[in-house]
Amino acid sequence: MSNCCSDPTEIPKLDPRELVREQTRHGDLLRELFTGDPEKLMLHELREASTYLRELAALRAHYDSVRLAAIALLDQSSISVVQRIINKEPETEIGKAAAAQLQKIQ
Repeated sequence: MSNCCSDPTEIPKLDPRELVREQTRHGDLLRELFTGDPEKLMLHELREASTYLRELAALRAHYDSVRLAAIALLDQSSISVVQRIINKEPETEIGKAAAAQLQKIQ
């Protein structure tokens, strides 16, 4: 049998350049986390984060600035999370920001 066709059952091979790129990115993130300002790094990464990670940051991030930024990035699909924040912290700055975002979403 010749190798003229690709085998659909064969696992696709990873491009070595892509692996190196991801290892470099991971190393850069770790370096920044350990030597730089973690709050600044979290704010930067939040812009590219998935909806799940944004919701998680809005609910439980250590830094209030990260929580506020995450709340501002939530959309229609995250109404339940915004409502949970409002119910849990109605009188805090975080709760007020969540209420404002809820008004904006609706």
